[in-house]
Amino acid sequence: MHSRAVHDMNPAPAPTVPHAAGQRHLYTLLHWLWMPAILLRLTWRARGNRAYLRNLPQRFGFGSEPQGDQPILWLHAVSVGEAQAAVPLLRNLQQRYPGYQLLVTTTTPTGRDRISQVMGDTVVLRYMPYDLPAAIGRLIRQVRPVMLMIMETELWPNLFHLCSRHRIPVYLVNVRLSAHSAAGYRRFASISRAMLAQVAGIAAQSQTDATRLLSLGADPDRLEVTGSIKFDFQHPASLREQAEVLRRYWGLDRSVFIAASTHEGEEAQLLDAFVAIKSRIPSCLLVLVPRHPERFAVVAGLCQRRSLNIALRSEPPRDLSDVEVLIGDSMGELPLFYAASDAAFVGGSLVAVGGHNMLEPAALGLPVIFGPHVYNFSGISRLLVDCGAARQVKTRQQLVQAALELLSDANLRHHMGDLGRQVVARNRGALEQVMRMLAGHLRQ
Repeated sequence: MHSRAVHDMNPAPAPTVPHAAGQRHLYTLLHWLWMPAILLRLTWRARGNRAYLRNLPQRFGFGSEPQGDQPILWLHAVSVGEAQAAVPLLRNLQQRYPGYQLLVTTTTPTGRDRISQVMGDTVVLRYMPYDLPAAIGRLIRQVRPVMLMIMETELWPNLFHLCSRHRIPVYLVNVRLSAHSAAGYRRFASISRAMLAQVAGIAAQSQTDATRLLSLGADPDRLEVTGSIKFDFQHPASLREQAEVLRRYWGLDRSVFIAASTHEGEEAQLLDAFVAIKSRIPSCLLVLVPRHPERFAVVAGLCQRRSLNIALRSEPPRDLSDVEVLIGDSMGELPLFYAASDAAFVGGSLVAVGGHNMLEPAALGLPVIFGPHVYNFSGISRLLVDCGAARQVKTRQQLVQAALELLSDANLRHHMGDLGRQVVARNRGALEQVMRMLAGHLRQ
């Protein structure tokens, strides 16, 4: 959209806006007052996933300093979706700038696990501290990063203020900003404008995202529309072979429908739809992959209440012929599950979560179904529907009808799958634009 301005190696801190400073101090006070509730929620989530309480000191900025004397590039990816999108960027940074050490912070254990699975020990992993001056300042002093890259839209007042004070350039990468989020930031216009004034560069996914950012006070000279780097991921060459092995285990003579990244309130609807699908396709296997690990046991209970035979991916039986629902309770295997399935439903879309990444199944040649709530992927979902690679449904009956049509017609599945692959291929290239934006700083 706009050409990138050339930034100094150590840009001067953004000027402080008195009204914004007052709002930031009030925000910090409220953050402290809310801390007991935040920790209580963390403990509650740990009932289903003990990983939420591991490395707890890191959430307050405590931790060991990175080894070696390489300068640190810091990337933040809040959860598993952002972490997955960040992988191509991390790999490119390692290839082009081997003299830097990469620090990756996440907010959730699932995001942390995803980075660990893909990147191994080639990056330093930490939890992002709570947005308190002492906690953020402690991390900055420990690692002394030369740059911070934030995936998608994570605007934290104290984080941005302290990065500006320490002259750490902040880049917002792969930014999407829904109308709902923009309205929320607009309610705190002064502090939002101050945060965006402290940003060295913004790579927006779409013109719509860019327009919303401009309305909040983003500098047009530091803003580019790059598209989404989620189009730029590459699956390993071995994935197809692994998927063929898995599909033989699941059963070559049965239809496989995957419902991925599902949320509370969504699995019950999907299971009711699956019961209707099975009445027409009795041998159909549902691969159900909840978004959050703490929901695995809950989802198993939902299946049992419907008298559905289940199996866990973590405890695979020798024979799946009598299994009706396979619960994907492993981490990092979703691409494999997609590649071994016939059609995909992408979750977070039957409930008001905003949807999850539907490009991954599309890139693997699967026809995609999703619900009405896809505001987090509004442009991508519209692109897939308009080209014929996906179906959007509003009701359970429409979901049943779409799934039956796809599972019963191999030619239709293959046609929609080819269209999806073509869309992904045509829209690659955002990553290279992001790398050019970052290079202005890293070259120096």
